[in-house]
Amino acid sequence: MRRMFEISLSSFKLAMQELWTNKLRTFLSLFGVTIGIFCIIGVLATVNSLETNIQTEIKSLGTNTIFIDKWDYSAGAGSGDYPWWKYVKRPSPRFEELQQIRQRASTVQHAAFVINTTGNVEVGDNLLNGVVLYGITEAFPSIQPVEIQYGRMMTDAEYSLGTNAVLIGNEIAEKLFGEAERATGRQLTIKGRRVNVAGVIKKQGSQLIGGWQFDKSVLMNYRYARTIMDEKRADPVILVKGRENMSSKVVKDELKGVMRSVHKLSPTQDDDFALNDINDFSDAMSQAFVSVNIGGWAIGALSFIVGIFGVANIMFVTVKERTGQIGLKKAIGARNSVILTEFLLESAFLCIIGGIIGLLLVFTLTKIITSALDFPIFLSPAIIGLAILICIIAGVLAGIIPAIRASRLDPVVAIRSK
Repeated sequence: MRRMFEISLSSFKLAMQELWTNKLRTFLSLFGVTIGIFCIIGVLATVNSLETNIQTEIKSLGTNTIFIDKWDYSAGAGSGDYPWWKYVKRPSPRFEELQQIRQRASTVQHAAFVINTTGNVEVGDNLLNGVVLYGITEAFPSIQPVEIQYGRMMTDAEYSLGTNAVLIGNEIAEKLFGEAERATGRQLTIKGRRVNVAGVIKKQGSQLIGGWQFDKSVLMNYRYARTIMDEKRADPVILVKGRENMSSKVVKDELKGVMRSVHKLSPTQDDDFALNDINDFSDAMSQAFVSVNIGGWAIGALSFIVGIFGVANIMFVTVKERTGQIGLKKAIGARNSVILTEFLLESAFLCIIGGIIGLLLVFTLTKIITSALDFPIFLSPAIIGLAILICIIAGVLAGIIPAIRASRLDPVVAIRSK
């Protein structure tokens, strides 16, 4: 172990000496490695950050959750054997179906009914147009977590009685009242109706895939919402959450039977509803990002091949310049394996230096993009570790032939060539 440490330290010093003595030559040779790492890690970091943010948003729609709707949310919906006009003719989910699902589906833990529309919200002279208005039943917060920053949640009594208590998004509160904390206990006018602000929802920030957009929304109980909305035109949907440790596939299978029974469909009739599983969205997104990652590897690989040849060129020149030194080492007892290891480690260290420069460039770029676009891009420890591993492998590949040639030099011939 001590011997290996000494060899590694010696190889690192020689690599730094090579870099310092022949700055321009070494820099140009390492440039390919730097650009290769920059391309590969830059793409991987961006894709990984994008996927992480999107998966987080998908999970925010609810865990183990199924959306019962007339519409199929998958990418291929509306084409092939089931065109879009058939979806239009399907019946929308009805509030009465909610109770039947609760009674018949043993795998369901929570079920909620949601309607939504857009409308104007005003306070005095302040007016906001196109605000999303949600009408929800009491189980909604159990399926879709709603964090309250100021004030309180709506109570069970408010849901049952259909009172005019509402929850508003952080952005709505700031625009109407100046400061979000000042909104609680105040009144708003929505579609000409006065409502009381019970609480302000915690700020979520911008979302890539839409989602609920709570920052720009108003939540009210369903019984009150249907007095100011046309329920049939309010995109009704039923949210269902399965029981703990119950797979969404099992829940989905049972719901299919329940919904067919509720809709009184014969065995020969097609489903006139869609069961949209959040887990399916997550899996589909993961598959899509696999292709993007492959593209990133392909882009970086071209630059990296150039970099490997550049480092190999350095090592061939280094072996030529140190032929006499190699001969002296072998003359005093250095084994071929020691010479081989020294050059392989030196080549690996050179690639690691190039890779570190590439990582620093990626890190700088992530900070610029994050601050400019308000989109968090990060370098995970796994990606940094992958970059170092790639550099080590590239160093071994670049240095293997020069190292073998150095280890096989005849000491007498090598010393004479000094």
